[in-house]
Amino acid sequence: MAHILIVEDEKIIRSALRRLLERNQFRVSEAGSVQEAQDLYDVPSFDLVISDLRLPGAPGTEMIDLAKGKPVLIMTSYASLRSAVDSMKQGAVDYIAKPFDHDEMLQAVARILVEREQRPPVAAEESVTPPPATGEIGIIGNCAPMQDLFGKIRKVAPTDSTVLIQGESGTGKELVARALHNLSRRAKAPLISVNCAAIPETLIESELFGHEKGAFTGASASRTGLVEAADGGTLFLDEIGELPLEAQARLLRVLQEGEIRRVGSVQSQKVDVRLIAATHRDLKGLAKIGQFREDLFYRLNVISLRLPALRERGGDVMEIARVFLARQSARMSRPGLKFGAEAEAAIRHYSWPGNVRELENAIERSVILSEGQEINADQLGIDVELGELELADSYLDPLPSSGLGNGNGAHEPTEDLSLEDYFQHFVLEHQDHMTETELARKLGVSRKCLWERRQRLGIPRRKASASSDAS
Repeated sequence: MAHILIVEDEKIIRSALRRLLERNQFRVSEAGSVQEAQDLYDVPSFDLVISDLRLPGAPGTEMIDLAKGKPVLIMTSYASLRSAVDSMKQGAVDYIAKPFDHDEMLQAVARILVEREQRPPVAAEESVTPPPATGEIGIIGNCAPMQDLFGKIRKVAPTDSTVLIQGESGTGKELVARALHNLSRRAKAPLISVNCAAIPETLIESELFGHEKGAFTGASASRTGLVEAADGGTLFLDEIGELPLEAQARLLRVLQEGEIRRVGSVQSQKVDVRLIAATHRDLKGLAKIGQFREDLFYRLNVISLRLPALRERGGDVMEIARVFLARQSARMSRPGLKFGAEAEAAIRHYSWPGNVRELENAIERSVILSEGQEINADQLGIDVELGELELADSYLDPLPSSGLGNGNGAHEPTEDLSLEDYFQHFVLEHQDHMTETELARKLGVSRKCLWERRQRLGIPRRKASASSDAS
């Protein structure tokens, strides 16, 4: 059981973090300052130190030297790129901006502890070789959602059950399909991959199910379809939401009866195919409006696997980025390239709407454009507003403890508040006299992030706040 030290002067945050970690089977000790941590504990004996950056007395970065090589995760109460970069330069293993939710913290802790077990400590100036892909799965992912996905893949792969992989474009759905195939009894048989969106609607049935000679104009010879070609193996239909309704009916017959009929033929033939489908669309919603067959949806949805977006995978983004950097550097004969601190911060802060595919393109671009041995943020070519992350000095103070209550105890939070309760309490307490911009700055997030958290937590904007913000 890993032993974690929390160094945080705000009791509500410290208590919430302690309960969160203890509920997830970690041993936890705590201190309110660097001096207190030094006085009470042998800091290097801990497996991980989680420290706030701004503390009474010495800053949290002092814990890096005191930990003597053990990982230190820095918390910031404002999303300052400058403070994050500085703490990373001083040796922090990672940083996390307040307010954060439970999953975000647990993912960061799990990733750091796994990385620590996988490789021995290295000096700060040494480069770290990116870890290999996860086991036989062949996909990088140390965050909790990916570890959960890997567990499901290992359970599902040996069966012949139909699998529906759901996730945004560019998340790597074909990699999951390949892992399912490679871990199945069909691994020595073919895996046939078909992008349903890439085949013209007029040809899709012929491509999938084959056709007989003379079945239509131009059919000068019989042709085997891709379903038949996958006999004994696995058929992966990517973007199945783009499949026309006529082809969906034929595919349903494959799933129900295990047989196909070529276009223009009156005879059916048996096929032994395991079907894996993938989509970024809401098939259930499409079925309700008649754009996807409901009976096919339920046949496909025997096992549903959700592939998280890259922005939901925490520290995985940097692991994947380093693998791509090593690959592109070798391909272009540019050994020794590494990310600068600001490039790393940009990669971590960017939302990656194009997911892993967009990340790979950005890394390739940066390798091409880089001039020295260090890649900077501009060379990535991503639309990340680094200026938003740099807050004015007047906003660099952490959230004051007195700001959580009014002194008479009427709104005094209890120790039972979670991290999300803390966020919600602060917004409700201050939104009557602070604009959205001021709230976002004090909480250390962008206005967009504040809006998203309002939506997720169900915190409505008050009219007074909205009107004052517009003035």
